[in-house]
Amino acid sequence: MLQDLLKAADAADTVEALPFLSGSWGGEGPPQERTGPYLRRTVSRAPTATAGEIDTAVAQAGRYAKQMADLAPAARADILESASRNATAHRDRLARLLALELGKPLRDSRTEIDRVASTFAVCAAEARRIDGENLPVAGWDTGIGNTALTYRAPAGVALAITPFNAPANLLAHKLGASFAAGNTTLVKAPPQAPATSAAVVALLLDSGMPHQAVQLLHGGGEVGAALCAADEVSVISFTGSAATGAAVARAAGAKRLALELGGNAATVVCQDADAGAAAQVCARTGYSNSGQSCISVQRVYVHRSRYTEFLDSFTAAVDALVVGDPLLESTDIGSMVDENAAERVVAWSKEAQHLGAGVIRGGTRDGATAAPTIVANPPANASVVVNEVFGALVAVMPYDDFDTVLEQCNTSRYGLQAGLFTHDLTRIITAWRRLEVGALIVNGSSNFRLDHVPFGGVKDSGFGREAPRWLIDDYSVVKTLMLRGLSVWGDSRELPKENS
Repeated sequence: MLQDLLKAADAADTVEALPFLSGSWGGEGPPQERTGPYLRRTVSRAPTATAGEIDTAVAQAGRYAKQMADLAPAARADILESASRNATAHRDRLARLLALELGKPLRDSRTEIDRVASTFAVCAAEARRIDGENLPVAGWDTGIGNTALTYRAPAGVALAITPFNAPANLLAHKLGASFAAGNTTLVKAPPQAPATSAAVVALLLDSGMPHQAVQLLHGGGEVGAALCAADEVSVISFTGSAATGAAVARAAGAKRLALELGGNAATVVCQDADAGAAAQVCARTGYSNSGQSCISVQRVYVHRSRYTEFLDSFTAAVDALVVGDPLLESTDIGSMVDENAAERVVAWSKEAQHLGAGVIRGGTRDGATAAPTIVANPPANASVVVNEVFGALVAVMPYDDFDTVLEQCNTSRYGLQAGLFTHDLTRIITAWRRLEVGALIVNGSSNFRLDHVPFGGVKDSGFGREAPRWLIDDYSVVKTLMLRGLSVWGDSRELPKENS
């Protein structure tokens, strides 16, 4: 199946993205077509899962859960390492498929596939070191004479619901970590990237993953809701918008959840920073993937003494970005996911301008391609400051007082990541303590992530942490063994008597 998907992408034909159910590729549901946002034609087609197929997938996942739990961690790790090598071997062709389906520039698409390979390698390493504990029960009187041991057992059936903006790598995180933990996994692919999702699953199967380990379904919210409500599902990992995350939680009921939701990331540039260097970083990370990242730079607060210098450098860096065909090597910015997303950038820039802000660059679109937009000094009530734009727009604002700017950063209902440019250790520690975010990036923008480091937020940005080690915690349960009357600890309350 992987070769069929890649050959179609090589020829720029419509890619048939089939579901993977009960050990075979194929589905009977009505076809759902994906229009490439840059090409403006059908690039992939996927059958929407029927109610019967959903029931079958859930039943199969439950049926094979014990078999996957019995598969040795070393065997799981070997398969994931093979998948890492295969992702690297197919890097360029997988990147082309991703670029066709989503309009993501080819260079960024290659970077995502590189991350897929790295993520599988990390999942393999984590599979080899899933451990337990020998608990110090003899530290309390009630525990004297006993031994307590724990280990992490697979949760059973995991559900992975992935987003469109990084469909390959986020599926690698969720499915790779779930398999490393010993689960069976139901995958609900994003409607905007069915072929990319199918390619990742096919790559894993070609690398030796047992067919019993995964079921892949396509469709919209109704498919996701049915899967979330299924009694057989033990744990759900979802990445997407806050609104959809709330819907997932409602549908799931009393299930374990890991939700990585939206963001409205702030980056602060202090007076001691290299304003020009900070501007270059913010320009690169504010518009990569057309700003379609939950940690993309959206709000930049610059100390007033460096504001003009930063804005001039930032504008020059944005002017140097190449907007165009995502399949060209020279392109920095391709299309957004669809025309509605690009129109949001235009509408919010116009609203900010109406409220008194300056639109220094952009504020226009060509189909689904939004011009890189710079909004200067918008008021605090503008949508570009309050809400998540998830698009090619960055707002730049001056500030005077460090304590006050931290409060301004915290006004967002989101709290995923923040950036801070300074060499002042006191400011760094103060910001780390006071900013309501899951991670603070020092001398970098908010848009920085290592796939083996915990990633997640607070407030409406969700809960739980992605990265294989932390996902494995979500995908597993702690089981305890209590040995009464058997102790590896000292069990005497009497102090030794000195020899007379």
